[in-house]
Amino acid sequence: MMIRTLLLATALAVPALASPETDRWAARRAAVTITRDDFGIPHIKGKTDADAVFGMIHAQAEDDFNRVETNFINAMGRLAEAEGESAIWRDLRMKLFIDPAELQAQYKTAPGWLKTLCTAWADALNHYLATHPQVKPRVITHFEPWMALSFSEGSIGGDIESINLGRLEAFYTGQAPKLSALELGTELAEPAGSNGMALAPSRSTGGDALLLINPHTSFYFRSEAKVESDEGLDAYGASTWGQFFVYQGFNRHVGWMHTSSGVDNIDEFALTVEKKNGRWHYLHGTSWRPLAEKTITIPYKAADGSMKTRVFTTWRSHHGPVIRSENGKWIAIALMHRPVAALEQSFLRTKTSDLASYLKVASRRANSSNATLFASDKGEIAYLHPQFVPIRDNRFDWKKPVDGSDPATDWQGEHSLDQLPSVANPKSGFVFNVNNWPWTAAGPDSPKQAAFPTYMDSAGENPRGPNALRLLSGDRKFDLDGLIATAYDPFLQGFADTIPGLVKAWDALPADAQKDRLAAPIATLKAWDYRTGAASTATSLAVFWGDEMIRRFGPVARLDEEAIVPYLAGPKVPDAARLAALDAAVARLAGDFGGWDVPWGHINRFQRLTGNIVQSYDDKLPSVAVPFASGNWGSLASFGSRPEAGTKRWYGSYGNSFVAVVRFGKDGPEARAVHAGGINSNPASPHFRDQAERYATHNFRPVYFTDAQLQGHVEKSYRPGE
Repeated sequence: MMIRTLLLATALAVPALASPETDRWAARRAAVTITRDDFGIPHIKGKTDADAVFGMIHAQAEDDFNRVETNFINAMGRLAEAEGESAIWRDLRMKLFIDPAELQAQYKTAPGWLKTLCTAWADALNHYLATHPQVKPRVITHFEPWMALSFSEGSIGGDIESINLGRLEAFYTGQAPKLSALELGTELAEPAGSNGMALAPSRSTGGDALLLINPHTSFYFRSEAKVESDEGLDAYGASTWGQFFVYQGFNRHVGWMHTSSGVDNIDEFALTVEKKNGRWHYLHGTSWRPLAEKTITIPYKAADGSMKTRVFTTWRSHHGPVIRSENGKWIAIALMHRPVAALEQSFLRTKTSDLASYLKVASRRANSSNATLFASDKGEIAYLHPQFVPIRDNRFDWKKPVDGSDPATDWQGEHSLDQLPSVANPKSGFVFNVNNWPWTAAGPDSPKQAAFPTYMDSAGENPRGPNALRLLSGDRKFDLDGLIATAYDPFLQGFADTIPGLVKAWDALPADAQKDRLAAPIATLKAWDYRTGAASTATSLAVFWGDEMIRRFGPVARLDEEAIVPYLAGPKVPDAARLAALDAAVARLAGDFGGWDVPWGHINRFQRLTGNIVQSYDDKLPSVAVPFASGNWGSLASFGSRPEAGTKRWYGSYGNSFVAVVRFGKDGPEARAVHAGGINSNPASPHFRDQAERYATHNFRPVYFTDAQLQGHVEKSYRPGE
């Protein structure tokens, strides 16, 4: 406590013993101003980029230190120290790749400018803790600059998270894997991804390029800020809590939107293993190689509050670490892990000025999971494929584990940027991605699937893809209002594909009790235009029917390796099963809400009650009706909702979060945005849920990018720690 008191006194310029760290704090504070606008969004100005980073991270900590710390607890494999034994396997998964000693060694050789930013990052968090002694960190009591390398890419789920925890646990315990409902297929996760669209001047009413920034994440996953320095940093947008770069946003000249890609660049290798002289070896070609052994210790908080540890011996081949076993083989995984290059690329792209400079930064090839939709004030637009794509033998099916003993399966370097299925400035005047394949990204000017290896995409199409392509095709011109309307188009392609089969099954029924019982619901679905809305009873009926169909056929579709919507629309589903699922949906609606003809907005709600990372919900407390639906059924404005413990209503926790539209005019960008709930995690803050109604009605607020735009909208201005 004495140290915290001393640091607090120093941070507030009270006479006290100085140190290099507190001297840096004082210098940074003097060079940084944080201005909060009337939505609480911070506008940070610093003399240098490092000053701006200091202010940006300090503002994030003010708004939600818990999420900042938790992201780095998780990234460094230390979650079990806070959350107990249940988090051990998540920590083990991280520590297969994240080793503090290795990160510190990489940090030592990182470029000087990057280390300066990392130091400013750590200083901001330590200064915040010193000036807010009431805030108690769960694990990290002092942040070190090298820690920034542990979480250097802003996606909601990094490549490491593709490793199945249940199978990892099974391998290291010798028990049968514990599979969740999502892994079994009886529930569908809301699509992890986003929507991005860029329109050329030829498709804009004002002759300027337009950009839609529409990430789909768990709510409250990202902060929002304007960050500016005298060294050329001038960016606005969303940042994942704790990271010092704008992940999805724009600067004065260019904008970038990242969408999760279906590129297949994470590979599994089936190893033939044998123990020789007390050590495990694996076959590669005609020789046996020793598996590298590494002891990993996982500290965890026991039920009685004490700290205990579990120790694991792990193994690694030249492909990567062993993560599970399957059919008598050990499975190793290969994926991109370039912390320094990834952090360089993530920050430097925020200072680019056109497509050429953006591609120069992208040449680091340290973006593995995200496609990019790009627009500039030069009128450039582009769809850019993820830049990290290993070269592989296209004879193999890389969606499944390949034979790790065959040298032909080894990675053979990486594809250059000009070998990727990207497209720039197409004649169609648009590019888009909604987590679908790149083969429709620019309509008729899209990359041709036959020209590329099959591993360039493993996602295929999804129900949002045809909807987006329909809306963007043709010669219609857009302004910001039109782009917002397009982003929230209510058509649900998934039900347009599946409901006709249900209606046909009912039409074929002979006159009987089931036909009479379902006549009114079927009439409602027949009359439906497949557009979701708060007043729509057909949407409620369709969603409950679809939920029941997933429960019944999701596991089978998964075994058949078929996407759920094509499977449900296809001939493998018996008509009797379609009708039985409708019977079950009608009964469930009646049981939960008193009848089957319930408006969707009565069921589908937005509610924010606490600042906790895992939210709680209560039907008796206020909530907001949300008209849009799940991206699984083709809703471009994705809202992943479900009933929670003790509720009948469905509450959203994933989907549209921060959303923005931008026009890149010659006089600077014009933008509008909305943020799920609000920017601050404190329920007592006026900005805890001041955007909830705007979120549900997509009533975007203006973005104050310039000082002139900000004038008249200032809530307060201060230096960090004041």
